Amino acid sequence: MALKHEPISLEEINAARERIAGRAVRTPLIRLNVEDAPGEIWLKLENLQPIGSFKIRGAVNALAQMEPSELSEGVWTASAGNMALGAAWCARQMGLECTVVVPDTAPEAKVAPLRRLGATIVPVSLDEFFETFSTRRREGMKGAFLHAFSDRRVMAGNGTIGLEILEDLPDVDAILVPFGGGGLSCGIASAVRGVAPRVKVFACEPETACPFTRSFGARREVEGTFERSFIDGAGGPHLYPEMYELASRLLDGSFALAVDAVAEAVRLMVERNRVVAEGAGALPVAAALEGRAGRGRVCCVVSGGNIDNAVLASILLGTFATRQ
Repeated sequence: MALKHEPISLEEINAARERIAGRAVRTPLIRLNVEDAPGEIWLKLENLQPIGSFKIRGAVNALAQMEPSELSEGVWTASAGNMALGAAWCARQMGLECTVVVPDTAPEAKVAPLRRLGATIVPVSLDEFFETFSTRRREGMKGAFLHAFSDRRVMAGNGTIGLEILEDLPDVDAILVPFGGGGLSCGIASAVRGVAPRVKVFACEPETACPFTRSFGARREVEGTFERSFIDGAGGPHLYPEMYELASRLLDGSFALAVDAVAEAVRLMVERNRVVAEGAGALPVAAALEGRAGRGRVCCVVSGGNIDNAVLASILLGTFATRQ
């Protein structure tokens, strides 16, 4: 479903909530155990979904609305890992073939589960990978294409996270969300604008790949450098025009975080709350710890927990190096 340059309606999000019930988990909201934080920091634990990521919400909602004829040849997607996991998980549940186009730099923590779920994996260069999001095509692919972020059905599924946060923490002041393609932040912000417009929603990116932060501040799309890091589920080399237009209307701001600060947030969550987050999932916590969203009640969307064991071990042992 092509994206319209409009927020996702509450009607779409509530319908998504009904479709995903019993398949995606209503994840818990817990307080981060840090005594000297700038304010109350709460964690929305999407890392506890069956695939270890929020992406299951959008995948279930989108595929549930496709006609059997669309799915007769299976489903395919392009994803650094988490939407691929969502598509593969759903395909297995529905008895469908699933093919995933992944960057050849995708971490083993995300590729190994794809193999277990029976997906066909097609590794490509980073340039080819990012191009697929724009063209929505790739030679040799067959079946229905599930876009990782630029799809109203996917964003409606993501928006259910916003509804849950507002129900469980009605006095929240700000919500911090990782920004990759923009589908998670736009879905959550759409829900918040419809229910509690006083609540601010901010995007979070790594400093090494922060096109939205640069562009939001300049009020126009700004080109910049891109450098890979262990934060593979957020940031990117550039923005997608339709997502930039929507996100710039819905979000209250965007923050770029140092990679070392994100690694420290990963460590802190493990040590204080026994929560394992991947790099993207730790971005909001790093921002909250720095007081970027103010000193009130701040909810951090821990988007996923699919982090490579070796990277996690290096962070916990204090041997992590930013450039690796």
